[in-house]
Amino acid sequence: MVDVAQHEKIKLHAYSEIDEIKGYVGNYQIKVRKKATYVDWSKCTGCGACMEKCPTRNAYDHFNFGVAPTRAINIPFPQAIPKKAKIDPAFCRQFTKGKCGVCAKICPTGAINYEMQDEIVTEDVGAIIVATGYGLFDLDKFPEYGAGRYPDVISGIQYERILNASGPTSGHILRPSDQTEPKTVVFVSCAGSRDKSLGIPYCSNFCCMYIAKQAILTKDHVPDSQSYVFYMDIRSPGKGYDEFTRRAQEEYGVKYIRGRVSRIYPKGKKMVVRGADTLLGTQVEIEADLVVLATAVISAPGAAGMAEKLHISYDTFGFYVESHPKLRPVDTNTSGVFLAGACQGPKDIPASVGQGSAAASKVQSLFSRDMLESDPAIAQVNINACVGCLKCVKTCPFQAIKEEELRSGKKVAKVIETVCAGCGVCTSTCPCGAIQLQHFTDNQLLAEVNAICQR
Repeated sequence: MVDVAQHEKIKLHAYSEIDEIKGYVGNYQIKVRKKATYVDWSKCTGCGACMEKCPTRNAYDHFNFGVAPTRAINIPFPQAIPKKAKIDPAFCRQFTKGKCGVCAKICPTGAINYEMQDEIVTEDVGAIIVATGYGLFDLDKFPEYGAGRYPDVISGIQYERILNASGPTSGHILRPSDQTEPKTVVFVSCAGSRDKSLGIPYCSNFCCMYIAKQAILTKDHVPDSQSYVFYMDIRSPGKGYDEFTRRAQEEYGVKYIRGRVSRIYPKGKKMVVRGADTLLGTQVEIEADLVVLATAVISAPGAAGMAEKLHISYDTFGFYVESHPKLRPVDTNTSGVFLAGACQGPKDIPASVGQGSAAASKVQSLFSRDMLESDPAIAQVNINACVGCLKCVKTCPFQAIKEEELRSGKKVAKVIETVCAGCGVCTSTCPCGAIQLQHFTDNQLLAEVNAICQR
């Protein structure tokens, strides 16, 4: 059975961000900043009357990635949960010019509140699942491709929204420049991926598959169209994946050209795509009506800052690092914090769903026990030697050490055993040697060295 009150409480945390995380496994205190929507969600019914009457029609549509503008007040997308409106103050005339108020006048429930402020809510939780997703490479770093300068050069995610029935064109494929059907569509894979010069030497994992899918859908929507795909390698290792790419070529006539694209430039109403065919050893130029770039997958914006709040590790690319790539693929080095989806690295939908289920199972397993097992190689404080400087508290990367006051009034450090990862940073920091790793104390290590030397 689902607790409806708790379910509503979770939904109201939409359009929020994490401000601060304290505590440890089983005892996390999280401060959530509920951003001001300028709409009272307890009153809003999601009727959409405010959207119809809003005079501002050039607001940036984040859900459609700028393919088409939206209203200053809108419901982010049709399946939004909760289905409530919000105002974008960057475009709303009430905020930019100090006059308008049309939505407040038209709202039948009086839900509009221009004076709304951010609200801080504190939640107590036992575990955390990090599923922050991914970001996309900035196409402005590809001046030779003209993305951002030429309207008919778009990203894969923008084309996905055009193909979608709930998108800005209701699923009809139309060129952004003149709203006509494109007859020749060129897909450019690895637009930023596997390029050391751009700092992205890794593969984005799912680009090859969504290019094949979009090429098939293009043929379904525009039967007399022709799609071309410039690729480096076709990477389709999943179940039925290679068969799917072959189907795109054999049944739908998608032409795959092995080679990189060097330049994209306009020629009349066409976009000329200049590249190489490495299999034939020749230069290729295709006059396209629409060009779709399969942009590189990068870590989500703000991923590094979130990792610092969570006290978990992340790699040089900003993706979160698991505790062990094979034995503990959804765990982190911080007990009680688990990973799911593309926050760990580029993943397709099946892998993300599987990892999400695994993370949920980990949490259920954690909550099913009254006591937790911990690694014996953890830090231990000698309260007689501790001088209470608490340098270890400041340096512990996992917040596994806290201050404790004894009956005598003396302040000493105390290790939270379930949180300590046995990294040894506190041991090297302590000026008086009062904190040591169990089974790896200074005396034990010296004894091992002496034993080796006596052989």
